Formats: sequence, structure tokens, C-alpha cells
Amino acid sequence: MASPKEARRIINLPGRRPNLPFSDAVLVGDTLYLAGRIGTDPATGVAPPEVDRELDLLFSGFSSVLAQAGMTWDDLVWVQVFSPDLSLWDRFNAKYVKHFHEDLPARAFLGSAPLLLNGRFEMMGIAVKKA
Repeated sequence: MASPKEARRIINLPGRRPNLPFSDAVLVGDTLYLAGRIGTDPATGVAPPEVDRELDLLFSGFSSVLAQAGMTWDDLVWVQVFSPDLSLWDRFNAKYVKHFHEDLPARAFLGSAPLLLNGRFEMMGIAVKKA
């Protein structure tokens, strides 16, 4: 549990739809809790038909949330990924590993029912700021 000195800081990216019932992330002390994110096209509001484009949007959004908290991918300690199509595991991993310069976080890649907004991937995580 957070001490009184560790106030919560809500992080939402600019241009975010105001009606979403969650925050992009919550920072408590040195720990950032990142909400589930899908790689949606800002022009359409849904995942693009191209898998690589969706992944680029997903990772870009994740990077932006981390940056708002003064963190990088190397601060991630836990990541969970949902995908209704497990055959995309290799394509996901090929782009995912390029975001790290140090050790990889713990991770789960889980099969799921269909995702919102035509997503093929939904990713969430926890990051802890390195000292």
C-alpha cells in the first residue's frame, strides 16, 4: 500500500477520448500501472487492417505513456498481452524486443476472445522507475 507521501498521479495522453472510463496509467511513487492498450488508428478509432501498423501504433502509444511518467521500456517489470490470434505471437515478438536495451520484463501472452476496436493485441503492464 502506498504511503501518504506517495500520491497517485493520473496519466492520460493528449487527444484521448474524454468518455473512456479509465486512465491511460496511474503513477504511485516509482510504480506505474499501465492500462490495457490497443493499437488504434487515430483517424478511425479502430485497429488498422495491417498487423504491423497496429503493432507500431500499440508500441508508440505505450512509449508515450511511459514517457509521460519519465520512464522507458527498460523500466517495465511486467507485461501482459492478450490476442485472439495466437499465430501472431512471432510477429508481435519481433517488434516487441526491439524496444528494450536491457533485460526483458516478465510477460504473459494470452489467447483471448475478440478484442475491442478490431484489435489483434491488447497490452498492459507495470513499470518501476530505476534508481
